Amino acid sequence: MSLDVSPALLEQAERGEVDEADFVDCVRTSLPYAWEMISSLVDRLKVEGGQFADNRTPPPDEQARGQLLRALASDAIRGALQRHFGVRLAFQNCHRVAVFPVDSSVDERLARFTSVRGQLLNQSPELRDC
Repeated sequence: MSLDVSPALLEQAERGEVDEADFVDCVRTSLPYAWEMISSLVDRLKVEGGQFADNRTPPPDEQARGQLLRALASDAIRGALQRHFGVRLAFQNCHRVAVFPVDSSVDERLARFTSVRGQLLNQSPELRDC
């Protein structure tokens, strides 16, 4: 299971629409490593500026790696995080997460980051089994 869903949130979903803030809070508490990674990158982007901020440090363990994979592989989670933080998320492998501003001036840089070429250039033997 990827999220620790409270009975109240599950009940909300069963009744119909879910308050996105409640969903985001569920993600925050269920996937703390992923949340911290993304929020720290958002903070870094705000402080340093530039076209994007990314992480190049592998997760400390498989649990943390799994959190990143669950957060970024789920359209619902990824979309909610992007709306919550006001950024676009990009993901290249088991740990290289990047945040881009929601600004058309960085579209070309985002396209390079998420391109086939970008993916190939980000490979290394150390990441073979990630």
